[in-house]
Amino acid sequence: MPKYSCYSICIILLFASKMFGQKKTLQTQFTDEKISIDGKFDEKAWKSAQIATDFVMYAPYNGVPIPPEKKTEVKIVYTNEAIYVAASLYDDQPSEISRELTERDNFATADHFGVQLNGYNDGQQEFRFFVSAAGVQIDVFYTEANGEDVSWNAIWESKTQLTNFGWVVEMRIPYAALRFSTEKKQTWGLNFYREIRRDNQQYNWNLIRNEISSESNQAGILEGIENIKTPTRLFLIPFSSYYLHANKNQKTYGELKGGLDIKYGINDAFTLDAILIPDFGQTKFDNVELNLSAFEQQFAENRPFFTEGTDLFNKGDLLYTRRIGESPSIALADNETVDVYPNTIKLINALKVSGRTKGGLGIGVLNAVTEQTSVEVKNTDTNQTRLETLAPVTNYNVFVLDQRFNKNSSVSLTNTNVTRNGDFRDANVAALAWDLKTTANTFQMLGNFQYSLINDVEDTNGFKSYLEFNKTKGKYRYGIGGSYVSRDYDNNDLGINFQTHYHSFYGNVSYRILKPNKTFNSFKLSLNAASDYENDTGKTQNNYLNIGLNTYNTKNDYFGYGVNSRPFKVYDFYEPRSADDSKFVIYPEFYETWFFYSSNYIRKFAIDFNPTITFLNEKDRMNYGVFISPRYRFSDHLSLIYSFKFSRQNRNIGWVDFDDDGNTIFARRNRITYINTLQGKYSLNANMNLNLTVRHYWSYAVNHDYLTLQDDGTLTDNLIYNTNKNSNLNTWNLDLSYSWWFAPGSQVSVLYRNSSSLFSREYSRQFGSNFRDAINNENLSHVLSISVRYFIDYNTLKNSKFSKSFTKPKERIHF
Repeated sequence: MPKYSCYSICIILLFASKMFGQKKTLQTQFTDEKISIDGKFDEKAWKSAQIATDFVMYAPYNGVPIPPEKKTEVKIVYTNEAIYVAASLYDDQPSEISRELTERDNFATADHFGVQLNGYNDGQQEFRFFVSAAGVQIDVFYTEANGEDVSWNAIWESKTQLTNFGWVVEMRIPYAALRFSTEKKQTWGLNFYREIRRDNQQYNWNLIRNEISSESNQAGILEGIENIKTPTRLFLIPFSSYYLHANKNQKTYGELKGGLDIKYGINDAFTLDAILIPDFGQTKFDNVELNLSAFEQQFAENRPFFTEGTDLFNKGDLLYTRRIGESPSIALADNETVDVYPNTIKLINALKVSGRTKGGLGIGVLNAVTEQTSVEVKNTDTNQTRLETLAPVTNYNVFVLDQRFNKNSSVSLTNTNVTRNGDFRDANVAALAWDLKTTANTFQMLGNFQYSLINDVEDTNGFKSYLEFNKTKGKYRYGIGGSYVSRDYDNNDLGINFQTHYHSFYGNVSYRILKPNKTFNSFKLSLNAASDYENDTGKTQNNYLNIGLNTYNTKNDYFGYGVNSRPFKVYDFYEPRSADDSKFVIYPEFYETWFFYSSNYIRKFAIDFNPTITFLNEKDRMNYGVFISPRYRFSDHLSLIYSFKFSRQNRNIGWVDFDDDGNTIFARRNRITYINTLQGKYSLNANMNLNLTVRHYWSYAVNHDYLTLQDDGTLTDNLIYNTNKNSNLNTWNLDLSYSWWFAPGSQVSVLYRNSSSLFSREYSRQFGSNFRDAINNENLSHVLSISVRYFIDYNTLKNSKFSKSFTKPKERIHF
């Protein structure tokens, strides 16, 4: 190599280490000028503001400077009320800028610009505000522990415009949407983000090195903010909803609801959220499935109050908020029925207080109260009825302390408590959790210790703990860990836990490329292994060895391939469902292979394709399935996504019943499942959207042979048992909604929903007849609802002319 080439490379590397090895700093300035959010940048304050530029690519070519034709320039100024951001995003092909319209908080296939602010500069959390080139807002609360929480919402303003050189963004972020210290002179963490969607390129102002798993630690610095105070953070959101219900079994009736959401800033750091007379009637429906397992189906939380800003409450992994207001089961005799069974228990009110002190101590309190609910139980032999309490008045409480330190580590203490009125079960669970990282974010130690105390007919207590070590930096990463769960550990009153009484060991190793090559933009190969053992006998409850390959090619199409295996037979202590917890059933080894392809969504037509096949180490046992989902974007306004999933389990073995002699009966069965979904959206503009979601789920299991479970875990043929235990479940859900954000934080939403669920022991293999049954049966219900929510900011109200007319001094009247 020529000598001058060596000198050039050394100079470039020295320049890169200087440029990328230090945090960038942007100096902002105060203005008392009124700035209009119009995307024009014609105020004087913008002309003298310092410019943040020299963006650097995050992906796919980590560390490469942004090309001159796509340069990005950002300015920040501040007032006594808000931070203002002006960004000029150059593009050599303005007509090719991706501008898909969507509902709020959906990135879709559009170019984006974002600002990421950390008022404490503690390297662990950020408030992120993004705007698409189509003007759609996305706000995100980011933490190192849980990543991006898109459910968090704030009230802020933005405006975008296309220009002859690219596009521009102007933003106003009020201090009420942020958290920062009370220091006279502020130093904030700051980064900017830009995504050029057609090239699948992502840029940051301050380089985020992809060899390090921590993002917020790699932000730049914002200086110059002085003498600002958090305004009174009092937001009132009154709402009113009207529901019109109809189905074949009852008369059409209307229902009017109203309530109030309150958000109040107790001080600079802590916020109170409360809902009085909650209404969750327009939340997304659950994807109910035919559940033949020994465990309940776990559902996603769709209620906004329990999804927004819950980062603190998830510390210790004790909280499953679907417990709050869920409808518990009731034990009925064979000759008893319940005509009207509530889907949920009514929530009376709920509140949460959360925040973090200057010293990094996070404090969170969540409380919710549900009402007493009773059902009428009828004896079908005597026609007599009795009133049975389904759920008493119940108080749910969560308390969290979380101490952050070293800008990348934390230790937390969490306690959950469920208190039921009267002689009903109470529960208390506590957890100590830690997440410790080295200064360079190279190694991590994770763990927790959980303790449960149940007050019931018989009091019990138990514990659960795990500890793991991970290498979190570089091309090669690995981890190892273990856990222990005692027999009587139980967090299911306010959490969810499926298995107890076992100990486990697990590990992983992975390799990834940090720079694209001629074939791949990204490439990751991973190996995971684990084994669980029952505490008393040492029998293997579970084991797996999985190999996975995940890649993006140079056209940003995704390819995934893997092999999942259970190399050794397992002893399942849960499927027998017996009061004798020493009973188990032996299940064989299996090997599963899968492939996943997802074409780049930037294309008008894209498709996801995922076939799987599983071989079990028993005669004629094989499972297979396929998922296929084409999508088409007709325009920036209109798109449709269709998904089809099919799976078949041949000669699946599972529990079905107990016979009259107390024997545990299993069945050898074939199970077939079809899931069809259709999602469509039409966005009139950035604030007005129409959405359609349709789902038809059909699954049936046909029992061919009945088997008796033996004490040694094997199964023998049972030629006597002949009860029909086939299962056939059809569910149908259709949601058609219209949403209009007519003012910041204020929304009108109209929803038409029809749904049904039909379970039967009889079945038909004809798809058409099952589909007709799903949409044409006595259980099919129709609901039309209209909801209006109006956002009231105390500061705006206080400064309004209407308010001032009441506070203006009046002339003294003399008599």
